[in-house]
Amino acid sequence: MNRRELIKKGSLSILACTLPVPLTSFKKYNNMNTLKNFEVIIIGGSYSGLSAAMALGRSLRNVLIIDSGLPCNRNTPHSHNFITQDGATPKEISEKAKAQVLKYNTISFLEDKALKGKKIDNSFEITTASGKAFTAKKLIFATGVKDIMPPIKGFSDCWGITVVHCPYCHGYEIKNKKTGIIANGETAFHLATLVKNLTPNLSILTQGKAEFNLEQLAKLKKNNIDIIEKEISEIEHKNGQIKNVIFKDHSKASIEATYASLPFEQHSNIPELLGCELNEQGYIEVDMMQKTSIEGVFACGDNVSRMRSVALAVASGNVAGAVINMELSNEQF
Repeated sequence: MNRRELIKKGSLSILACTLPVPLTSFKKYNNMNTLKNFEVIIIGGSYSGLSAAMALGRSLRNVLIIDSGLPCNRNTPHSHNFITQDGATPKEISEKAKAQVLKYNTISFLEDKALKGKKIDNSFEITTASGKAFTAKKLIFATGVKDIMPPIKGFSDCWGITVVHCPYCHGYEIKNKKTGIIANGETAFHLATLVKNLTPNLSILTQGKAEFNLEQLAKLKKNNIDIIEKEISEIEHKNGQIKNVIFKDHSKASIEATYASLPFEQHSNIPELLGCELNEQGYIEVDMMQKTSIEGVFACGDNVSRMRSVALAVASGNVAGAVINMELSNEQF
């Protein structure tokens, strides 16, 4: 499957827009009929989007946040490796962040999906699923990505619980368990080097013929890492806790947790429709200032980086918000 096949069209949610009007205490727009024009629209109201909105709100920028309420980590029981929030649930972190951001009077939040976007003169127009249309001078896409689950029974039920993507986010919680890596080649080898420090019992499940070079095979053997070249038919589990991995030949492996590297698609197709370039991995191309290839359009969070973590999403959103404020200040001064 090539990159274009994986970058499928999707919906998105909008996060920030600026507006110089008093808002309700909850900052949720229920009547948008008279509120159409904003300085910034942030599409996606999770960690990176909220972080960008805070930077803008503290600079008195009028911001509309539009979000569909479907973060990619919604099934994850706890978030880790984010200082001051280690062990909190993703929902707890996002709700606390949202409450803090919406204390800034120039920020508003709309629960909706952004379906269309287009350039109009010196601004952008975003149309939502409910039929509302808004314009803004700047856009931030904090829309994340959507993982494409393999056709393995039980896989999606365990995703984010005992089938995980990142040793930094989840590795400590599954340390010393009988652990698998569902991947092949360079990706599997890279994960094995990181995971070996967390468990003495490690197997690579290649889903077919192994694709390692001789040097890699020698290192895997030296570290007593098994390679299982069978295809998986099912992950046997109870409430997301893996019991066994069952293969198509009806054999099984006693595995308690596994890492998996999945293909993905952008959660929103609007950046690409606006002309934003994607890199070969399928992420939105941005520079160090979170600027896309389209002037006035920024992106941050999981849609721009394979380094998927709450901490890094927050950092990239903070940069995007600060840079947009600088641009607006220079344009208005």
